Parts: sequence; structure tokens; C-alpha cells
Amino acid sequence: MQPPESNWEPAGYRYLIDTYGLKVLPPHRESFVAERGVRQRWAEDGRVREVFSPPYARPDRLDEQLAFALKYDGVELGVLAALFREVPAQDIAELVRQKPTGKYTRRVWFLFEWLTGERLDLPNLDRGNYIGLLDPEKYYTGPVEPVSRQRINNNLLGGPAFCPTVRRTERLEAFDAAQWDRVCREQVEGVPEAVLRRAVSYLFLKETRSSFEIERETPTASRAERFVSALVSADSEDYVTKNRLLALQNEIVESRFRDDDYRADQNYIGQSTGYTEQKIHCVFPPPGEVPGLMAGIERLHRRLETGLLPEVPAVIHAAAVSFGFVFTHPFSDGNGRIHRFLIHHVLARRGFTPDGLILPVSAVMLEQQPAYDATLEAFSRPLLEIIDYTLDDVGRMMVSGDTAAFYRFPDLTRQAETLADFVEQTVCKSVPQEIHFLLSYDRARTAVRDIVDMPDRLLDLLLRLMGQQGGRLSVRKREKHFAMLTDDEVARIEAAFAVTIQTDTDS
Repeated sequence: MQPPESNWEPAGYRYLIDTYGLKVLPPHRESFVAERGVRQRWAEDGRVREVFSPPYARPDRLDEQLAFALKYDGVELGVLAALFREVPAQDIAELVRQKPTGKYTRRVWFLFEWLTGERLDLPNLDRGNYIGLLDPEKYYTGPVEPVSRQRINNNLLGGPAFCPTVRRTERLEAFDAAQWDRVCREQVEGVPEAVLRRAVSYLFLKETRSSFEIERETPTASRAERFVSALVSADSEDYVTKNRLLALQNEIVESRFRDDDYRADQNYIGQSTGYTEQKIHCVFPPPGEVPGLMAGIERLHRRLETGLLPEVPAVIHAAAVSFGFVFTHPFSDGNGRIHRFLIHHVLARRGFTPDGLILPVSAVMLEQQPAYDATLEAFSRPLLEIIDYTLDDVGRMMVSGDTAAFYRFPDLTRQAETLADFVEQTVCKSVPQEIHFLLSYDRARTAVRDIVDMPDRLLDLLLRLMGQQGGRLSVRKREKHFAMLTDDEVARIEAAFAVTIQTDTDS
């Protein structure tokens, strides 16, 4: 991206961050004003840098810089939360008094009180139309809550305890337009019930194995079965409550690591680089902030699940809840698996997936783990640059400073886009492939049985071995398991298998 030049003056959020020394996650947009030239814009990896020609916002005017930020840079809750800790309340009140009915002034007024919980010494507005806080053409917005004090329609996704933002992008708009939920339903229409049951059983198992394998774990049969059972019930009850999440954590982790409450210790992910050194990859909120964050995630979930139209798309809802959860990391163990479980939970409750079906999204995450890891690191890596922490000689971490806003107000656009990609690939690939395989397998079974009526166990073994060898039965495998078959029978079986494969390929 084009680096800032010496004759560029920071504007909007860049100006506010630099002037007030704010320690914040980098905003989506950086704006500057040049002494001369035309307006220019660069975009790279989801970030935007734009240079405006003068005059726009005067550097010595807080009101103009805030209006510029909201108009051109959007709503950055984390930056505003940090700013309002630095700017005296009376300065914001005076700013509002100068232009109380201005659309940007009213947004600043509302956001100050909403973010800080402090009421300014100002009378309620008694005139003027209501205006939306977020532009629905630029952001995914939540159910509207009219606020008469500033005559604002609050359409944020969540509340002050946890409120991510997700920008409307070409990628997310394309996902919405494709109606992948409808495609998924069409894929299972007309499939024989017995075949569908087998497909669903396999997909549940595939999701379980993949979710554990992402964390390089091989679960015992009993732990895998408990996770499958949880997935089966993902659409039957609401898991986004403290009690239900605790119960789920207890079901899926090894018994010695079950929690009876949210964690009481600082949590982080690190990698040993020696007997006394660690490389830290991700720092999670201090334990004192976890209950508030989790209550905020619950509130966001209720708001999006029961909100009035226009509803937030299911994949945005799933991204907000699941990534909010994993970035909070409320338990001592099992957070990653619960994070991926919550994706299925929200998609199922929102009716995105057909009843009883699961999309093995974790299998795609496993196949594309660098992309999945990059999505997590898009949040965690910038965080490491602004969090102050220490580690003692036994690896206990202590985080200093107020870090709550970093986790309360994340921009989850990147995470929502990646989840949309994974869901799309799952719908396009995993579900139809498994149904296709089972239908092919049943046809091959019938064809082989018409040649040799062998026991089911041997028939299944034969088909599995031939599938592994491209439709051929190797000499070694034949001698070991199928010496009873004649040369003519083997030739006819291989020909029938080839016809089945060709028929399936043509279809």
C-alpha cells in the first residue's frame, strides 16, 4: 500500500489516534489530507488508505475531525471508546451544544453516552427526524432501537459489552445473493431417506474428527461420541448461555480439565522456543473481563435471533458469535471446538442448514488451515503490538492496562468473509460428494452382488479395496482375501465397477 508522504496531514481516525496517543487496533481506513493534488485511494488486504485534497477537516477542530471520521472512515467503536476516555466529558458536551441537531454531532453524542455509560449534561432533543447510527448500505445492521434522547435509530449488532462490526463487502454480498441455504436444501431433495441418514451420520463424524484434528488431537471414542451427540442436538436447544456452554465444555474435554465457571486465570497461546522462552501468538482477555464479554455475546445472539427484519444473514450471525467466543476464550480447554460448534449451532437455529443435516465446515478449515489460521491472526497479531504483558518463570501471564475495548468492539469483516468461503465450499463439495459416493456405492454393491452373492462383510471389503486401487483388485489383495473368486468373476466385477464409476462421472 502507498506509504504516507511528508506533505500528508492525518485526518479522521488517524488524526485522533496520533493526536491523543490512542492505543487501539488499527482502523479499517486511514485518511490524510494533502497540500495539493487530487483525491486518491489505495486498498490492500482489506485495508484502505485515502488521501483527500484540501480543505476537509481543520487539524485543531475536534468536532470537524470526528465528523470527518464518521462520514468518510465509518464507525470505529474501539477508537471512539479509547478517545472518550481521553477527552473530558464537558468538551464533548460543548461540542454537542454548538450543533445539537447535526447528524454527525448526534452520533457522537449517542456514542459517547453508549460507550462510556456517562450521561452528558444536555437536554433531550425535541425536534428533527430520526437518523440511523450505521449506514445499512455499508454495514450489516441489527434490529432498530429508536433512542429519543438524540433521535437516533440504534442499529448496531450488539450492546456496549460486546458489539462487533461487519462491513458489507463484495464477497459477502455475493455470498448472500447466491442463497447457499437454498442450494443446500435442493441438494438433499429427492435423496432416498436411507442414503441421507447414512450421509448425515458420516458428516457428523467427519466434522468431529476434523474439529479435533485442527488442534492436533485424536479423541478417544467416548469423547468423539460426546461431541457427535452435541452436534446432533445443535438445533434443538440454545447453547449460547453460560450454563449450556459450561455443560458443553464438560462433555467434550477430558474429565480432569472440566470447568465449573469461566476461567479464573489469564489465557494465551504460545510456543516454546527453549526451556525458558516462549513465543506468544495470541493473548486473550484477562479473567475479570470474561464474564462481561460473554454476557455481551449472549445479548448479541438474542438480539440477532429475535430481531425484526431486515434480519442479519445467518453467516454474519454465526461469525459474530463464534469468533467473539474464540477471541474471548472463556474456558481453560475446549475453546476451539466450541467455537466451531457454535458455527453449526447458529446456522442450524437460523434454518440455514436443513433439519438434521450438518455442514462439515471444520473439514474445509483443516484442508485450508493456513487460511483459517490467517483469519484468527488477523485479529490476534495486531493485538500483540498494543497489549502489555509479562510472563513469570512458570509461564503465568499478567496483562496490564485496560484492554476490554480491544475485545468488545472487533471488526469481524475478515472473519465473516472467510467463514462465508468455508461454508460455500462445504455446500459445493462435502455434502454433494458424500451423497454422490453413497449412491455410487449402492449401485456398485448391487452390480457386484449380481455377479457373486457374497457376504456383506466381504462385499464391503472388496468395494473398499477396489475404490482405493482405481477400480482394480490387486493380485496381493486378491490372494489374501478373495482367492475364492475366479478370473472370470474378477474381470466381470472390475468391468461392472468401471461402468458404475463412468455412469456417476457422466451424471
